[in-house]
Amino acid sequence: MGAASPAGSGPLWWDDAAPPAPASTDPLPLAVDVAVVGAGYTGLWTAYYLLRERPDLSVLVLEAEHVGFGASGRNGGWVSALWPVGPDVLARASGRAGALAQLATLRDTVDEVGRVDEAEGLGSGFTKGGALVVARTSAQADRARAEVEHASSWDTGTVWLDAAATRERLLVAGALGATYTPHCARVHPRRLVDGLAAAVRRQGARVVEGTRVARAGDGVVVLGDGRRVTAGAVVLATEGWTPRLPGYERTVAPVYSLMVATEPLSDEQWRRTGLDAREVFADHGHVVIYGQRTDDGRIAFGGRGAPYHWGSAVRPEFDLEEEVFGALRSTLTDLLPQLSGVRFTHAWGGPLGIARDWHPCVSWDPVTRTGRAGGYVGDGVAASNLAGRTLADLVLGRTSALVDLPWVGHRSPRWEPEPLRWLGVNAGLRLAHLADREESRTGRPARLGALLSRLTAH
Repeated sequence: MGAASPAGSGPLWWDDAAPPAPASTDPLPLAVDVAVVGAGYTGLWTAYYLLRERPDLSVLVLEAEHVGFGASGRNGGWVSALWPVGPDVLARASGRAGALAQLATLRDTVDEVGRVDEAEGLGSGFTKGGALVVARTSAQADRARAEVEHASSWDTGTVWLDAAATRERLLVAGALGATYTPHCARVHPRRLVDGLAAAVRRQGARVVEGTRVARAGDGVVVLGDGRRVTAGAVVLATEGWTPRLPGYERTVAPVYSLMVATEPLSDEQWRRTGLDAREVFADHGHVVIYGQRTDDGRIAFGGRGAPYHWGSAVRPEFDLEEEVFGALRSTLTDLLPQLSGVRFTHAWGGPLGIARDWHPCVSWDPVTRTGRAGGYVGDGVAASNLAGRTLADLVLGRTSALVDLPWVGHRSPRWEPEPLRWLGVNAGLRLAHLADREESRTGRPARLGALLSRLTAH
């Protein structure tokens, strides 16, 4: 393994981030049609579609830090139709037709992000090369083939590639095969969110950074300094930071995902690696990993493994877990040993939101006129676009196919109080690691896998 990135080197995606927008000298409006809390993907997509439909609306987007500070500016850049819960779970609540509609809309959403990227000149580098998920043990291969068989009844487009076909796309050591779905693109996450913020500002919205919100809902947003903004509708788009809002403390658990990035690879290194179509990649292990080939020829690679922190705490120092960074570097060079000796230049992390049943949702209260979306479990780049379109329809009172999708109005159970939450989330993480080790050692499906599925409720 090559030289490690310095701790705290920061997100690769921020190296060439758009310069901060000049601070407006105009006073903050104290009454607006729509107030959006959070200037990440969900909040900005909501503002974008609201103003595309109703340019006359006054829309205020409030952000405690800067545009793209949260998961929207730190993620792995997968614009995917993947969903944290399976279609059978969706069908139990909404029937087969509802589940099929949700899956089909997610597939179209991947293309919608690409359409807007091109039309608005967002500059995200959207490239739809699909997603390759590799199986390296017989247990992983069994799971992968079962997934393909199950997916065939839901028309997801997921197929099985044998070892030779897998190597044509990515030269992973010991690959027995892989699942492949065409319904996934890669982007530069920060360019996407910066471009979206610029588009929203062009539409006439006020995007105010460095402004903390203490409380929001029921037509009022109370700022950290005590000022109050009244709004005809309020949209909460705070994902991993949601537990900081009064009344939402146990809505989602903020779980950290960390990433590393290599130096730019040479043409020869890429010839011995693959990803010619800019596929994103992962494996069928229990511990989530994910990677992409970046615009400037690096591999950006991430995964779970950082602990959940007591009381749903979110702090800058939690972005930096050197043990996890080391594990990610080792995992990548184990997958791709031809890159042994490559230098790692960046290491970063951040929280994502997970609902108790791992089920993302869009909610809207027509009485208080308060909406919220999130709990994407790390699959939010495309889902946030769908959430923004759906919230726009709900705020405007529009009847559409989007507002009838199964995730709209879904109510997840609240997370358990501490210490049960801390014990449960971290136990799930530990079980995932143990299950992978057992499968690597025995080649058989881990006995812990069923327990892990029950614990994560998906």
